[in-house]
Amino acid sequence: MRRQSKTSATKTRSRKPAAIKRHRSSQSFDQLRRELNEAREQQAATTDVLRIVSASSGEVKSVFEAILNKAVRICEAKFGVLSLYEGELLFRAVATHNLPPVYGQRVAERGERLGFRAHPLGTLGRLVSTKRVVHVLDYPAEVQGYKERDPICVDVVELGRVRTLVVVPMLKQNTLIGAITMFRQEVRPFTDKQIALAQNFAAQAVIAIENTRLLNELRQSLEQQTATSEVLRVISSSPSELGPVFQTMLANATRLCGANFGILNLYEGGAFPVVAMFNVPEPFAQLRTREPLVMPGPNHPLSRVAASKEAMQIADVREDEEFKREPTYVLFTELAGVRTIILIPMLKDDKLIGVVGIYRQEVRPFTDRQIALVQNFAAQAVIAIENARLLNELRESYRIVQQQAGKLDAQSQELVKLNRQLEQRVADQVGEIERMGRLRRFLPPQVADLIVASGTEKQLESHRREITALFCDLRGFTGFSESSDPEDVMALLAVILISPRVMLAVDKTITVESVGEFNLKGIRRPMAAYNVLAPSISKPN
Repeated sequence: MRRQSKTSATKTRSRKPAAIKRHRSSQSFDQLRRELNEAREQQAATTDVLRIVSASSGEVKSVFEAILNKAVRICEAKFGVLSLYEGELLFRAVATHNLPPVYGQRVAERGERLGFRAHPLGTLGRLVSTKRVVHVLDYPAEVQGYKERDPICVDVVELGRVRTLVVVPMLKQNTLIGAITMFRQEVRPFTDKQIALAQNFAAQAVIAIENTRLLNELRQSLEQQTATSEVLRVISSSPSELGPVFQTMLANATRLCGANFGILNLYEGGAFPVVAMFNVPEPFAQLRTREPLVMPGPNHPLSRVAASKEAMQIADVREDEEFKREPTYVLFTELAGVRTIILIPMLKDDKLIGVVGIYRQEVRPFTDRQIALVQNFAAQAVIAIENARLLNELRESYRIVQQQAGKLDAQSQELVKLNRQLEQRVADQVGEIERMGRLRRFLPPQVADLIVASGTEKQLESHRREITALFCDLRGFTGFSESSDPEDVMALLAVILISPRVMLAVDKTITVESVGEFNLKGIRRPMAAYNVLAPSISKPN
């Protein structure tokens, strides 16, 4: 019997280690299976997130929501918040998951756009200073911000009923981008694997942000190139018409900057006439249609831009110190509902040409990229104005040249006409000279001159005239000349020749020829000649 008892006891003792080994093996298997399932779940979650990131097409909010959903579920948290960091302890919640209703309403009241400012000694404040994971086991007991009754920290405890939380930073090259915060409503710390998994999700969120940024920059670049091409196309299609150029430029600038409306003013000696408006609220549009000339005071933003010749942004016009000092400024903001504005000067050789204004009806500052975009459009507007000026000057010069060409053409035709007349007159005179030469060859000079002066050759036609021929002879002249001195002979002839020359004075058509002693012929009016010569000749029968 004893031997049997010993044998049984031995068998019983030998069975216990085997059972323990089987139990331990079963536990190890279960643990390995759980770890495998967790790894598969984590891998599936990561794959899902990456798939959402690749399919997001620049819409990052859906990516944030998917990442936060997976992180909260796999890390066995109650709810979570994904926030982006804006600087100076300012966070903006962009995604939430399973928040308690009261706490979720409070988060929504703060607004995604306005965000919230973290307490320096709160969990997010510690994250900003260390850029490391912040793991709090018991929030009410450990967080100094709650003890100091910071509203954000108080809401976490009293509205969210939070006890344990972990905050994982979203870092890009050691620069804080945001944070993933996961909450539990009981004191139960997160495991190292869960924290590592949350860090992996945070890295994926950073990748999604960077992809979205690059994609948005690419889209913005393409949109800007398209808008620039459109403006240049309008400039080339209507180089002398500035209205379509200004309208296209304002429409593109307003759309690409996410603004509500835009206005373009030219600058003319202290005044700012409105030359283009896009999507302006109707009350203000009616005012500027009736009164397009803006005469701002020294405190008006337009006057300040004219003085500085630099771009100006006012994040909230109602907070601007000069707002209440300028009545036209107040009227503009009231009629148009303006809150945030940028004013870009249009400069040519440091000379103010005009101002491009882009306006938002909410408090939301413009980015540096958007300001640079509007500056590019303003430069295009200056180019359009200069092109129009040069084209108008060219057209005016062409018009003047055309007028001068017309005058020169008329003068040329007049000169041709005068030249022809001159040539005709010269030809006529040459003809007259040649005719006089011919007449002088056959007629006495006096008769030829008379015919030329009359302008007609009628006198050369056949006709009958009564003429008288007078022949004079000096009796004894031959003997006298032979016996007298030459001086006496010439004196006698001089006296005798006076009578016919007197007849020449009476009638210039008398021809006198002296041959020998004396021969006078061709007397047209014989009685006149007779009267002249009566003292020295006898009266005819």
